[in-house]
Amino acid sequence: MTYGDQARAIERREPDEPTLAVGVDLVAVDEVQAALEHFGDRYLNRVFTPHELSCAPGETEVRARHLAARFAAKEATMKALGPSDWLPGWRSIEVRQDESGRCTLRLSGHAAELANRACLSGFAVSLSHEGNLAAAVVLAVGTGNL
Repeated sequence: MTYGDQARAIERREPDEPTLAVGVDLVAVDEVQAALEHFGDRYLNRVFTPHELSCAPGETEVRARHLAARFAAKEATMKALGPSDWLPGWRSIEVRQDESGRCTLRLSGHAAELANRACLSGFAVSLSHEGNLAAAVVLAVGTGNL
């Protein structure tokens, strides 16, 4: 199912009825580590915001786990947004982490436009990594028609 198909598969709702959308993604950490080693800053600066990079310090292997989870969150967000035209840029979806370690999402540019079109105004994200896998689940809520 493509991102657009997923958006069309969501039931049409009456105005002011709650709208829910969910996205989930799984990423192989070693693929992110390989991209880090092969492309370095070019990859990092194309996909991640300065804040996301600051939340993933350390050696390449450790850093790759944190970045893979954030990459999974970006993919899961795209699935929840269900774009039918073009995908938003990677950096228009940002995983923000506060001092306690809690993560939230901040959308800008085309990602924010897609959320507005879909009447989605609140996002929750959960990240996890274990061994060679990183996962993310995104729940989007709002009101109105999709």
